Amino acid sequence: MKDTTNGRTQEQRKAQAEALHASIVDQVQQLADSGQWRRFLDFARSFHTYSLNNLLLILAQHPDATLVAGFRQWQDKGRHVRKGERSIKIFGYSTKTITRREVGSDTDPEERIAHYFPVLSVFDISQTDPVDGTTVPENPIHRLTGNHDHGVISPITAHLNATGWTVKRASLTHANGYTNPEQHTVALHLDLTPEQAAKTLIHESAHIELGHLDDLDEYRHHRGRMEVEAESVAYIVAGLAGFDTSAYSVGYIAGWANQDVELIRDTASRVLKAARAIADHIPA
Repeated sequence: MKDTTNGRTQEQRKAQAEALHASIVDQVQQLADSGQWRRFLDFARSFHTYSLNNLLLILAQHPDATLVAGFRQWQDKGRHVRKGERSIKIFGYSTKTITRREVGSDTDPEERIAHYFPVLSVFDISQTDPVDGTTVPENPIHRLTGNHDHGVISPITAHLNATGWTVKRASLTHANGYTNPEQHTVALHLDLTPEQAAKTLIHESAHIELGHLDDLDEYRHHRGRMEVEAESVAYIVAGLAGFDTSAYSVGYIAGWANQDVELIRDTASRVLKAARAIADHIPA
């Protein structure tokens, strides 16, 4: 008798996992060939990089903000701010040289630098419209919107709990989730849909399964490869569980791989092994 898991033989599941991995390779190649990812990156890089304090201010006033610029900057990019939109307030920074000479003194004037932090108004791209049909390159990474977790969260959470990890929901600023190896904690963003939360939990579980966080220096030096591996695992495990994450995973993997499809192929063995290990904990 053949070994079966979730109504499918191990060989069938292995073949399906391999087909899913081949699918992600093909889709990343198509995205790279289309130039869509490069066009979006070039557009995104044209925006000013804000300080952490200003990023927190932006997110506090507009939690869904993605691309932010001033009124005139948006005009320069071929978009205009819609009438009635409420601006996002941040702090600017400038300096001014002040020269002061004492009355009746023959000494050289004293100069000092004054620092100013004026309040500036900026707007998110969602508050703007294109001028004369100007289009914005589309971000190839889209959060999943499904309201069902496809039976993923409970069994993976149970597996992580059994191996000493705690899974929690938290308010995060710039991540869908993260894993803290020192505290043995996996955190998922509070605002994720059930489907996106399921994919993110698989992604974080993959980091653990692959040993990515055993050496944080190693992770920092090879983060691109490790993120490619973790998201590839998420795509495959989700596919085995019955849902498609390509709307998010293809762009994510392409970005971390810098559109290097060979990197994705080269990690196949580790990815497939980890995907099968995680998928075994998810019932049909």
